[in-house]
Amino acid sequence: MHTDELKIRVRYGETDQMGYVYYGNYAQFFEMGRVEWLRNIGTSYKTMEENGVMLPVVNLTVNYLKPAKYDDLLTLKTTLKKKPSVKIEFDFEIYNEANELLTTGYTSLVFIDMKKNKPTRCPQYIIDQLEKLAV
Repeated sequence: MHTDELKIRVRYGETDQMGYVYYGNYAQFFEMGRVEWLRNIGTSYKTMEENGVMLPVVNLTVNYLKPAKYDDLLTLKTTLKKKPSVKIEFDFEIYNEANELLTTGYTSLVFIDMKKNKPTRCPQYIIDQLEKLAV
């Protein structure tokens, strides 16, 4: 399905005492990837929320293969796993400048109707955008 790439420069405050990216920051990197992925297909989290839909994470998996370090320029690849329904799933890969695979991950999120506070189907405008990209 659709893949998007984002460059991330590791800031000092994102590292631990060893100069490696602190493990908890990978969830934030993945969120950055999802936000840009949505923006690049023509929508945003803000638009979804303005239309009464929120998208909480229900599953997060991170596989740490090699450490990312302070001042590294990372490439985050965010890939939609399959056509969204009530949930949307993404795979992630993070590479360093030497194109070494450092980290892989997965998130599953559920579309929630904010008025009913219950799961709902993926908004049609997202499906429409994905169908346009597949052409």
